[in-house]
Order: sequence, then C-alpha cells, then structure tokens
Amino acid sequence: MDTPLQLVDTHVHFDAYRETGELAAVLERAAAAGVQRMIAMGGAEDGNAFALELAAAHPERIRAAVGFDRHLAGQAPDFARLAEQAARPGVAAIGECGLDYHYSPETAAAQRALFARMLALARDRRLPVVVHSREAEDDTLALLKEHAAAWAGDPARLGVLHCFTGGADFARRVLASGLWVSFSGILTFRNADAIRAAARIVPADRLLVETDAPYLAPEPHRGHKNEPALVADVARALAATRGEPVERVAEQTARNAAHLFGWPT
Repeated sequence: MDTPLQLVDTHVHFDAYRETGELAAVLERAAAAGVQRMIAMGGAEDGNAFALELAAAHPERIRAAVGFDRHLAGQAPDFARLAEQAARPGVAAIGECGLDYHYSPETAAAQRALFARMLALARDRRLPVVVHSREAEDDTLALLKEHAAAWAGDPARLGVLHCFTGGADFARRVLASGLWVSFSGILTFRNADAIRAAARIVPADRLLVETDAPYLAPEPHRGHKNEPALVADVARALAATRGEPVERVAEQTARNAAHLFGWPT
C-alpha cells in the first residue's frame, strides 16, 4: 500500500459541511488522505464563529482565519467582535478578505475600504492575511504595498494570495508584494495554461496548496462537491506542472503552511 502524502489544505469553508451533516465524514476522509492540517476559513460573522469552534475542537489539526470578506462591503458588521476573535488562541490569519470586481464592480470603493480595514487588523495582530483578488489586480497590489510598508511582523509571514487565477506576470507582482501564492483545483482545469505557467515560476518556499472547498473540485472530480481530501489531487497537479516528485511538493507546501500559519514544524 502506498504511504499517504502528508498535506495541508490551507483554505476550507467548513460551514458548508455543517449545514449538511457531512462534517465528521469529511474530516475522516481528510485524515485517510494524509491531510494533517487545515485552515478553517471565516469571512463573515457566522463563518468566523464556526472556524473558531473547529479550531477549539481540533487544535492539532485545524486553525482558524477570521475576517470580513468583500460581500460585506458597505455593510456594518461587528468589527469590535472581530477584533476580539482575532486575539483568540487558534487564530492563524485574517481572512478571507480582498477585492472582487467581477460580480459587484459598483461596490469597488466600499470593498477597498473594507479590505484596508482587514489589513489594519492583520497588522495590529501581526497575523498573515488570506487575500482574494478577482479582476482587481492593480487595486489589490496597491493596498498590499501600503500594508507591507506598515507591517512590523515577520516579513515572511505577510500573507497569501489564495486560489491563484492569474498568469506569470501577476504571480511575480504578488511575490514582489511579499505574499505567498496558493493554488487550488483550478490548476487541473484544461483551460488553465496561464495558471500552470505561474505555478512553474513561484519559488518552492512561497508555494501553498488548497481546495477552497466546497468549491472548485479538481479533475477528475469536477462538478462534484469539493472537500479537503482532494487537496492531494491539487498537489499532484502542481508536482506534474513543476516537474517535481509529488512527495517533495507535499512536504514543501506542508512546511510552508506551518511557517506561514504558525504551526510547529
């Protein structure tokens, strides 16, 4: 029997499994697939609370990211509560947060204001930030440049651009901003040549893998609900793209995740 890869899924929306009663089975399948650690992603008040709940229940396996994502732009979420949550044990990052002009370009200014506030919280707590960016590359990078200039924490723990969907030029700009780059199941899609080109130029010590579950299941599972166990398929695709053994990619990305999110190595 093959030894399972030792993996970290750095981006999971676990609240999708709570609603359907699948959580226990999803965690069991993740363990069987060699997924040792996971980041439970917040982004809204309910999601933040559940991410913290999971981090408390599974301290060896799960850490939380808490924040307010772009869909809350222009609203009035409880920022005081978020600041208190960000100080709790088990919180590894602020996120997800960022900019997405694809669906709601009319909220761009409010999105930028909210993202800037999340970056300020990350600086205050000296926590890495988990960034979403879609059709907003220049504005994302401008805000990250300001963030990096004011950052007083470990320069190697600034944050990550999650679910990378750009090309090699954008990857270079993201890396120059100080962020790491995380690849999802989109890497396996047939029309993802530009993303694969980006994956080949990211330095090994700045790479992460994720599922963004329950979204974006990799091939050959596309069209089905995604889950952390399938991060193994992302790691295999990344290894094939880079021409490296999958064991090396799994080990490297797991070590990278431990450093960025504060786990012991």
